[in-house]
Amino acid sequence: MVYFIPTPIGNLDDISVRSLKLLAECHTLFCEDTRITKRLLSLLSQKHGIEFRIKQFISMHSHNENSVLAQIDKAIFQENVGYLSDAGMPGISDPGNALVRFCQENTLDYEVLPGANAALLAYVTSGIATHQFLFYGFLSHKGIERQNELFEVLNAPYAVVLYESPHRIEKLIDELAHFAPHRPIFAIKEATKLYEKRFLGTSLEVQVAFQTANLKGEWVVVITPVLHEGGEAITKEDLVSLDIPPKQKAKLLSKLTGESVKEWYAKLQN
Repeated sequence: MVYFIPTPIGNLDDISVRSLKLLAECHTLFCEDTRITKRLLSLLSQKHGIEFRIKQFISMHSHNENSVLAQIDKAIFQENVGYLSDAGMPGISDPGNALVRFCQENTLDYEVLPGANAALLAYVTSGIATHQFLFYGFLSHKGIERQNELFEVLNAPYAVVLYESPHRIEKLIDELAHFAPHRPIFAIKEATKLYEKRFLGTSLEVQVAFQTANLKGEWVVVITPVLHEGGEAITKEDLVSLDIPPKQKAKLLSKLTGESVKEWYAKLQN
């Protein structure tokens, strides 16, 4: 059996009894980062008095999972095997999907255990009163892809949940404050950890709060939908004011208005 085992996103006590039991029965562990997994198992062993008998740890992350599975000795699946991402549910903005498909294609029994998930935790903690939400994960780092994705996020009819790194969280909040200054948002860093911090307010209010805040840590941001009271959609004027190349600007304007990219590019040249 292959078990996909969620790990705590911060607080060690969030590991389930079932997860601990199955980890103790696994002989092989696929890990997003073997060093992080070994450190986690050491802490869990000390805390719960459990002895783990892992014969081998196999590094399998987003950059190598296909090559690892192409070369794997299928004999290891005759014993219990586990997969752990660094934190939270495997396959949610983390590796794991390739191994699920591998199990399906090779008729291997597998089971996904429920567990901690930062997106759900942030959505509920935000108190944003919608019946639907969109999990977007990480935005692209830069360029036209990021602009397109931000455009979709701010014009979505649902609450949107984003993940962001400490290196780009300030940029994200600045972008939100620029395009939707009065849109209510919620941001949480280091969820369930000792230094968890929450920010609730309009994009502008959160931007101001960030000026004196320690931004180190992993972030989740929840954005109120455009149809919510106080929500703003991106306008043509917003896009025209962007400091990006005309071709990229024309593509965004075309997507917003339905006019062709060529027509918008010609207008921008005048």
